[in-house]
Order: sequence, then structure tokens, then C-alpha cells
Amino acid sequence: MSTTTELSDLIDSKFREFEEGAVVNGTIIDIKKPQVVLVDIGYKSEGAIPFSEFEDDEIEIGDEVEVLLMKLENDEGMVVLSKEKAAHRKNWEKIVGVYHDGGLVKGKIKSVVKGGLMVNVGVEAFLPGSQVDIIPPKDLNEYLGKVFEFKIVKVNDERKNIVLSRREVIEAERAEQRQNFLQTVKVGDKVQGFVKNITDFGAFIDLQGMDGLLHVTDMSWGRISHPSALLHIGQPIDVLILDVDREKERVSLGLKQMTDNPWADIEAKFPIGTQVKGSVTKLLPYGAFIEIEKGVEGLVHVSELSWVKRITRPSDVLELDQEIEAVVLGISIEEQKISLGVRQLEENPWSVLEERYPIGTVVKGEVRNLTAYGAFIAMEEGIDGMIHVSDLSWTRKINHPSEVIKKGDEVEAIVLSIDKENQRVSLGVKQLESDPWSEIEAKFKVGDLVKGSVAKIASFGAFVNLEDDIDGLIHISQLSEGHVERVKDVIKVGDEIEARVIKVDRVERRIGLSIKAVAYSEDELKKESQSFETLRPSGDLVGLEQAFNLAAGSTEEWSPSED
Repeated sequence: MSTTTELSDLIDSKFREFEEGAVVNGTIIDIKKPQVVLVDIGYKSEGAIPFSEFEDDEIEIGDEVEVLLMKLENDEGMVVLSKEKAAHRKNWEKIVGVYHDGGLVKGKIKSVVKGGLMVNVGVEAFLPGSQVDIIPPKDLNEYLGKVFEFKIVKVNDERKNIVLSRREVIEAERAEQRQNFLQTVKVGDKVQGFVKNITDFGAFIDLQGMDGLLHVTDMSWGRISHPSALLHIGQPIDVLILDVDREKERVSLGLKQMTDNPWADIEAKFPIGTQVKGSVTKLLPYGAFIEIEKGVEGLVHVSELSWVKRITRPSDVLELDQEIEAVVLGISIEEQKISLGVRQLEENPWSVLEERYPIGTVVKGEVRNLTAYGAFIAMEEGIDGMIHVSDLSWTRKINHPSEVIKKGDEVEAIVLSIDKENQRVSLGVKQLESDPWSEIEAKFKVGDLVKGSVAKIASFGAFVNLEDDIDGLIHISQLSEGHVERVKDVIKVGDEIEARVIKVDRVERRIGLSIKAVAYSEDELKKESQSFETLRPSGDLVGLEQAFNLAAGSTEEWSPSED
């Protein structure tokens, strides 16, 4: 065989070693910035690679590089090579190997895309938003440019897709940390963590991969409205281990236990009667909470805000964060409650009211309110006296005070009694005058002829208004000698009549009148008076008086059965 033939065969066998799609070694023979880098792979022609594929590398002529043989010859007879694709091929194979081995890869967050992040792990990979962290982040942009370790959870060789998870890496680390923590921690240890989550009943604290519960009752010695008022997510915090359940992997934590219990010597610090200062922390319909020391609050009940002012809600006189003074009224260490009073800072006006308003004192005041049983008169700010309906008139049966007075009237009355304990003052109007019934026999005697006007008609008789505002009753049997079917057939309201007194009862405050007896003799009158006694006038008279006062001025007939 000739030398020429041997050389030709050698060259052909050399070229036949190169296969398109293979990764081969090459040598840099020229660098033409910023266009191309020429690389010799030992083929009959060199290859040109874009300079951009070497931008991140420091290269010199003579350096060896791995390249992907994409095409042995292009239209210009040159080898087509790619450094990036060679690296991608090599990295892809490495990633697939790590995936099958269950290992981790390190990568850098490149960009935010729909549903997650793109990561460079040698090749481009997708990190779903749900797999970024244990708690899905609100803003994915905060991860851009950061380097982390990831677990490869899915590889699609055909599509060259890779799915990563950082969450699984964190959870695995936390599981290991949790076991280490549970094995080493003990009750009474002080540990550091950060607030992971806040609920209505407390907060979960991240302790080296272990979530511990800090219950709201263990946050403060004082009262807090909600855990969020004291803590915020991400806050670093030192806590005390209260309980460890290794079997259920649960840890109970305490924050208030990091400081001394202010309630331990509360009675010594704030004896009953002590005057204290504090700020209003909460206003409720029934009272106001006052913080008198860090972690110690007392309640001022709405009834303890004033001796005399009618305070419906504490918010009417107090504001949140307002500094006030109060007096300690009571302490319950077991319930951790302190009762406070504000009105005790001043003298109770009821304690000296009897000295200022002795029984029999005449007072003046505006009618503040009317009820079915009486009228309330303003004696001074916050102190009212009540005039019972029975103390409005000696002679009239008043069923409602509005019959004689109205709200806003200026009324004069006399002090009848003072009840300091129940804070009540009883007043009377009729007591300003003498009782006309005490001298009734001097004004009205059996047999006297009297005149008056008919004030009310009833089924059993007529109510007649006499002098001194005294009323008398003409029973239906005393209207006429003949039988009377209905009272209104004989007389009507407003009629002026003349009648004879046939009955005077000072004790029962009743006067019986008779029209038919006007012309009677003494004997006839005595006989009529005796027959009148058998009529049992008590119920009828009371019923008539009630009817008169309930419907003053009405001319309609009223029956005692309706009383």
C-alpha cells in the first residue's frame, strides 16, 4: 500500500470519529471580538462560535473548551459548534442524574413568570409559587437574584422541562430541626423564635422548625383584646417553654411568664381605699378598664363614675387612653380583678343631704319626669325628689300626676323623708296646706244644705264638686223620690245643684249628698241618713273617684264594674 493511500485512509478514519450531536473537545485558535471565537476540534475545518457564548468567561488562545458538534459542514464548509449547548447538554445529564439520585441542586432565581419563578440550575427550571416557601409569599419579586437549594420534583426529558421545589427542602430541614429540638428542649427553657401566624386564640411561634403555641392567656398578665394587639407576623420573640408533648409534637409557650406576676403582691401594693392613677384601655357598656400598672387593670363600673349624674355609658364621660384617678374598692386575686371607683374621690352628697334638706324643708324645682305613680322634681344637679300621686292633693283622687302638673313645670313641695341608702327623697305638695278633712265637721254637718256643680256621672250616682275642692256623692237613690233608671236622665255634668248632707265620714274622707232630702224634716232626714249607711258606699265612692280622675270632663256614663 502506498504512502498516499495510507495517509488518506488515516484522515478518513479520523473524520469518521466525529458525529453530529456529540460533545467534543476543541482548542481556541482565534478570538475575534465581539463577533466570533474560532475553535479547532481536529476536523478538516474549524468552527466559529458567537463571542456572546464566552461573555462570562475569561478565555485565551490555546484554551480547551467542550463544544456541541451541531453540523460537520455548513454551506460555507465550516463546522457548526456551540459552547452553550454543550454546557446545557452536560448540565441536563447532570440534573437527570441528581433527580434519579434524589439529591439537591443549587440555582439562582432569574425571573418571575405566571404561576411562579424561573430558576437557573445549569439549565432553566420552573419553581411553582406554592413551592417557594412553607407559606406562599405575597410578592415573588423579593426572590429575584437569590440563590437557593432545590429539590427536583419532575423531569420531562422529551420537552426538556424541570420542576423544582424549595418548600420540600425547607420542610425536610425543619423536620430534622424539629426532632433535634424536641429531644433537647425541656420545660422552663427560654427559647427564641419568630411569630409565624396569629389567630383569635393565640399565636404560633416558629422555633427552629418547631411550631409552638403561645395562647392569648399566656401573652400578658393584663387583659388584651386580641393577640394582634401585642404581636405581628415575622416578629422575633423570646418565650418560655411551658409544656412539651414529644409524642404529639406539641409545645406550649409563655410570654408573660418571662416577667414577674404583678398580681402576686397586688393587695400589698394597692390596699383597699388606695388612690391610683391609670389610663383608659377599653370602654364597654357596663364600665371602663383602667391600666394602673403594666399588666394590671381595674374596672370602673358605670355606677361608680358619679354619685349623682345619670351616666348611661362610660364613653359619655371617658375616652380611650385618657389618664384618670380612681380609688381601689375591691381585689380578687383568684380572678385577677380589681374594682375601682371614680365617684369616691368626692364626698357623697347623699351622706349630707339630710343636713341640707331637713324633714319639712320647702323646696322648688322643675318637673323632670312623670310616671304613673308620681312626679320627679329636680332639687339640684343629679338629685331628684319624688312626689307620689297620693301626696299631690288632700281632696282629689289623682290617678296620674299629669292631671295636675306637667313636665317642665316649676313646683314647690315639702321634704317628707330621705332614704340615703337607696338614694331616694320623698316630697309632698298637699302637705304645704292643712288637710281640709281634719276640720270637715266644722264645714259640713248632716242636714246642711250645700251647692255645687256635677263633675262626673256614674251608673250609681253623681260626683259633685263642693267648696274647698271637696267632692260629695249623690247616690242614684238620692236623686229623686221616684225610681231613677239612669243618673243622666236626671242630671248631667256641669249642672249646678242644691243638696242636703246626709253623711260625713272624716276617716274615710266621704260626704254623702241627697237631692230628694232637700225638703225633708229632721226625722225624715235622720231616717234617710240611716238608710244611706246600708248602701256600702265605700267601693262605689272609690270607683267614682277613679272614674272622675281618669276621664275628667267626660259626660259618658261609667260603671264600677269597669274599674
